[in-house]
Amino acid sequence: MTKFISMLASVLLIIGGLNWLFVSLDFNLVTKLFGSSPTLVDIIYWAIGLSAVYVLYDRFLKGK
Repeated sequence: MTKFISMLASVLLIIGGLNWLFVSLDFNLVTKLFGSSPTLVDIIYWAIGLSAVYVLYDRFLKGK
């Protein structure tokens, strides 16, 4: 189960990074796909942010 969560967090982090690349090019993929539901957009951003926190913890703080 931990491996699945780690993989999911990594995928969400990659998606979030790619979305920031698109935002710098004036195209927000998340709002383009899910803009009709602002609550869903917020949930996606929360999931990406929490996955970044999890990956930081898993990679750098877990073993200390």
